[in-house]
Amino acid sequence: MSVLLLRLAAPLQAWGSDSLFRARHTRLAPSKSGIVGLLAGAQGRPRDADISDLAALRFGSRTDQPGRVLRDYHTSHVPGEKNTSLSERYYLEDAVFVVGLEGKRDQLEECAQALRTPKFPLFLGRRSCPPAAPLVVGIEESSLEEALTGCAWQAADWFQRASARDGYAATLELETDRAPGTAAVNDQPVSFSKVQRRFTTRFVSRSTCVLCEPQKLAHDPFSALEGGADVSG
Repeated sequence: MSVLLLRLAAPLQAWGSDSLFRARHTRLAPSKSGIVGLLAGAQGRPRDADISDLAALRFGSRTDQPGRVLRDYHTSHVPGEKNTSLSERYYLEDAVFVVGLEGKRDQLEECAQALRTPKFPLFLGRRSCPPAAPLVVGIEESSLEEALTGCAWQAADWFQRASARDGYAATLELETDRAPGTAAVNDQPVSFSKVQRRFTTRFVSRSTCVLCEPQKLAHDPFSALEGGADVSG
């Protein structure tokens, strides 16, 4: 199988999870429904189009730079009504992810080309979150896990420098069969139709992938003297 690798980086991202009513939350990693929607939009598919071919791609993600959660208050007013509606929207700020999609190479090449020349504007979860850089990293001939663990660290330079001393292990999420230790996630898209958006459950395994080993501090032969230790023998 082949794997299409994408780099998702933007000032803001939002990957809906249990967004209901006045609170629109975000997952801490990209959702499969969001990425399938991204691909469908790039290919110019209408909302009620069949997406079963895209939904069948095996999905995985790696958190190269976790960012932080940002809460934003929104107000809206409907003409003719006295009250103003308040809502909360949550975003991921300054996060970077690597996403992998496993499938047949010809289909992945079509997806990659669509992302390079999209029919509709691209956004990372919400329309207010356009990507900050080109998305396509490349296509690898390997398994999903091998492609995600083997991809070079995609975090911003400043984050890599800040993580150099203590090292960094990225969270890895891989779509898998149901088994002990897996988690159920309700983001397997069935339809994006405005009449009836439908999702079902998929299962993911979570692990870590070391992208940067901790730096070994150089030995200082005079450090023993700093505490007043007697080394005269």
